[in-house]
Amino acid sequence: MFSMLISTITLLALLGSGMMAGLFFAYSNSVMPALARMPGPQGMTAMNHVNVIIQNPLFLSIFMGTAVIMFMLIVAALLGWISRPAWILTGAVLYLVGNIAVTVSINVPMNDALAAANPAGADGAALWAAFLDRWVFWNHVRALACTGALGAFAMAIK
Repeated sequence: MFSMLISTITLLALLGSGMMAGLFFAYSNSVMPALARMPGPQGMTAMNHVNVIIQNPLFLSIFMGTAVIMFMLIVAALLGWISRPAWILTGAVLYLVGNIAVTVSINVPMNDALAAANPAGADGAALWAAFLDRWVFWNHVRALACTGALGAFAMAIK
């Protein structure tokens, strides 16, 4: 019974990591290149709208719910309740550091600065130009971290 619970939680970690990897991949591969082709003020405005819309209950439950699951799995691994703790710990660290920490410390502050800028002003144009490259780089990091977490959880499931 307990083994089934751990397996289910690990599967949820795998699915949550995979969903976040797919989201970040889609941003890097299509959303951000499309916004980069728009005139600066329109691209900034569109990105600001996306940043508001994405903060919805479904996204937040997957993004943060998966983080909560990671902490549960870390505890289970450290207490010896998991047969492949190295894979679990690897996946959890990749998700928490490469996704949650990067998002909170880099991408969200960049989004906040973009929202505060005047899209029609000279400072807005300069911010947008710098924003695109830096934001996409860190988004690639998030995509790779979540993909790595997905792979680690796949290895942990026996």
